[in-house]
Amino acid sequence: MSSTETSVTVSASAAKRIGQLISAEGREDLKLRVQVTGGGCSGFQYNFDFDERIAEDDVVIERDGVSVLVDSLSLEYMAGSEIDFVDDLIGAAFRIVNPNATASCGCGTSFSI
Repeated sequence: MSSTETSVTVSASAAKRIGQLISAEGREDLKLRVQVTGGGCSGFQYNFDFDERIAEDDVVIERDGVSVLVDSLSLEYMAGSEIDFVDDLIGAAFRIVNPNATASCGCGTSFSI
């Protein structure tokens, strides 16, 4: 599945921060993997990690020279979402703006559908 077949987007601020983190790691082959797993205080949670390999069922979302990987199962929960990076008084973190989530917790990494 290509990035044109997904409705998940990456904001400019998220792409910039991903690029900074990859540069700090010194490995230009890394991509940010975003995955939905069971758990968290609201039922599902987002996991963020770096990965150098692209799995067969991954969707690759590219923005400003960086790549984000989302597996096909996670994509079902994230359809229409935007991956953003926010730096405010509460702190700096990646946040998923997910229109499918009916509730989320204060930490921003847990949600329910």
